[in-house]
Amino acid sequence: MKLYSYFRSSAAYRVRIALNLKGLAYDVIPVHLLRQGGAQFSPDYLRLNPEALVPVLIDDSQLGSGAPVLKQSLAIIEYLEEAYPAVALLPPAPLARAFVRGIALSIACDIHPLNNLRVLRYLARQLKVDQEDRDAWYRHWCGQGLAALEQSLAADARVGTYCYGDTPTLADCCLIPQLFNAERLDCDLSAMPTLLRIRDACMQLDAFVAAAPGNQPDAE
Repeated sequence: MKLYSYFRSSAAYRVRIALNLKGLAYDVIPVHLLRQGGAQFSPDYLRLNPEALVPVLIDDSQLGSGAPVLKQSLAIIEYLEEAYPAVALLPPAPLARAFVRGIALSIACDIHPLNNLRVLRYLARQLKVDQEDRDAWYRHWCGQGLAALEQSLAADARVGTYCYGDTPTLADCCLIPQLFNAERLDCDLSAMPTLLRIRDACMQLDAFVAAAPGNQPDAE
């Protein structure tokens, strides 16, 4: 497998965790999102993904059946879940699967898009928002979303060592990158003990450690 990734991308980080949890070998192909205007805008990469986003996954084992380039982190992880089910990232029961997906989607669809690099770039370049106000934007939306997630998980008996029970799931694949980025931008997480406890448990696992931004070949 080939994973087009950027070391600090939350979306690519999710997929790295999922691949590692499933024990799947993959080669990282770095796509630097900042250097020289962003490698995601190069003609070669735009042919691969016109959305100019990471990650992209190519599963070489499926080339014989005409499998296309895979885009969007949650779609990629769902593909991995179906194609390589040996280590499940979703529980078997429908209600439990919906619970896990709900956590993942709240992060990937509600929190992350508002602090994505292209949004922050637009604030800076088109709207001329200064760095201090951009950081305040990030902290507001990220903090609001994570606070709501903390409230939900703290009160739910289905939460165990991880977001659901005592085995990592898709929800944890999404939570850990979001917390990494929140801390990098100095979000105050002191009122989120449940999320931090889950984070600490995840970071005891090799799959999460190996996926961390600082352990990527393009880390800076």
